Amino acid sequence: MSPDRHEDLGDVLTEPTQKTERPRMFKVLLHNDDYTTMEFVVGVLQRVFNKSVPEATRIMLNVHNRGVGVAGVYTAEVAETKIETVHSMAQADGFPLKCSMEPE
Repeated sequence: MSPDRHEDLGDVLTEPTQKTERPRMFKVLLHNDDYTTMEFVVGVLQRVFNKSVPEATRIMLNVHNRGVGVAGVYTAEVAETKIETVHSMAQADGFPLKCSMEPE
């Protein structure tokens, strides 16, 4: 390309750089009740939240002893989906297991 043809290309337009922020994160909580079995809660933690048996057992014991336990921390959309999955599984098995989310 000759030096004089380079001028014909014009200016390069660039978009202003946008600062991306990390999405807000939410804790997904499991709540204790008098009907849902400990085994069911451990199974939910394994299947929905991908917890190992020891970790699921530890969380389940927190739910049992403290009334609530943190199953995981996720973006809002992922947390909502996991809550819906937990409620569907609990309903299908006849348990009133409550699951909620709160900002981290």
